[in-house]
Amino acid sequence: MTPCPHTPHRRAGAAPSTLPVLLALAALLAGCAVGPAYRAPAVALPAGFKEAPAAGATWLPAAPADALDRGPWWTLFADPGLDRLASQVEVSNQNVAAAVAAYAQAQALVRQQRAALFPSLALNYSASRSGGHAATASRASPQQLGLGASWEPDLWGRLRAGVSGAEAGAQASAADLAGARLSAQAALATNYFSLREADNELALLTQAVAAYERALQITQNQYAARIAQRSDVLQAQTQLATTRANLAAMVEQRALLEHAIALLVGQPPATFGIAAAAWDARVPAVPLLLPSQLLQRRPDIAAAERAVAAANAQIGVARAAYFPSVALSAGATAAGSSLAGLLNASNTLWSLGLTAAQTLFDGGAIAARVAGATAARDQAVATYRQTVLAAFGAVENQLSAARSLAEQEGLRRAAADAAEQNETIALNQYRQGQVPYTTVVSAQVTALAARQALSQLMAARQSAAVGLIQALGGGWYGLAAAAAAPAPAGAQYSVSTSQASR
Repeated sequence: MTPCPHTPHRRAGAAPSTLPVLLALAALLAGCAVGPAYRAPAVALPAGFKEAPAAGATWLPAAPADALDRGPWWTLFADPGLDRLASQVEVSNQNVAAAVAAYAQAQALVRQQRAALFPSLALNYSASRSGGHAATASRASPQQLGLGASWEPDLWGRLRAGVSGAEAGAQASAADLAGARLSAQAALATNYFSLREADNELALLTQAVAAYERALQITQNQYAARIAQRSDVLQAQTQLATTRANLAAMVEQRALLEHAIALLVGQPPATFGIAAAAWDARVPAVPLLLPSQLLQRRPDIAAAERAVAAANAQIGVARAAYFPSVALSAGATAAGSSLAGLLNASNTLWSLGLTAAQTLFDGGAIAARVAGATAARDQAVATYRQTVLAAFGAVENQLSAARSLAEQEGLRRAAADAAEQNETIALNQYRQGQVPYTTVVSAQVTALAARQALSQLMAARQSAAVGLIQALGGGWYGLAAAAAAPAPAGAQYSVSTSQASR
């Protein structure tokens, strides 16, 4: 708290000549502040991430940096279709548009709070005319022109605390905007990769239907030649019908994903479509970030820390009520029956005023408001620390998922290759009459399931990469040593979160 000088007692009827003294005293007292100095809440940071894989593998070295531009992180997947859609989220997604409007509102509130620090000046003019049937003489038209000024000096820092709180709120709103944008982009990428995986499964099911149709024809031919049994034909028909039904269900699932993407880019599903295309299932390498860098980059952590700063400022606003409120006013009024009369100095009146008010007894209301503001600050601190813990947990979860899925990929590929070979062998053996048709059916079901499992695994790996990007605060563009190069065109707006790491 800034120490305040002693204020000498003044008589209620102080002469106007004392006004310069009062103004100087008000300016001196304006440096006083009753709010607590703000310090970002301390958080115990782990030395590293538990689930981080060993050096190498899919990790890249990272250089420490603060408030780096997150950049177009989706370009790491090198998918032109995703690049086109992600750029539309910035301008068309209505949730992002709402966050932009909320940020603009917060900025306007800062300007409004800051305006209270300055005097206000008002000019008013009035004119009236009266008359009646009984009047015989000409009537005058009284006119008045007045100029008034008022100022509430911020003696105890209440107004400045309000400005500080509004500024912190605007910064939190900016972080919320970055978080809304990141969330929409991550949802878009996840749905997009799911749609591409659906395209891949549609291709697998279409190929399976064609293969099962050939197998049914073979079975029917063998049944006509009295080589196979009727049950073999029925099994082949059942398998073909089931696979066709699965194909129809996958078409519906793809349509739902396409509708979800349409909403994310701000378009009605009826006028939006994504053509089937080849699926690039690559998974980008991940940089090894430090926990402190995570605090610098996550928008939700920045927003939570700024909420603590805003709550801390409200304590100063509440404490200021313990001290007198002082307001200065000045005015000049001219009256006359004509414009020339308004400009006559003899018709001019001036006034200077000083008002002060002090609450003597309120039954503990001010103390209650201070206690409430302090509790709100403590709640914001707890929320901030919980947000940090949740961020660490999210990163650990995504790291664990990414590592596990990477380990599964090789096994899934081997299983799919073996199942396809077994399917071919079983069909050849059936044609030669060496095995029953149930063997063929079992091999075909196993092979299709293995191919679908591999396809789903690759989509899961991409989704896990998107989740990790989101958990790290929106990618790592510029963190690697090669980040000295200029950012690519279309880099997205990002919010500085350096406050969260102080």
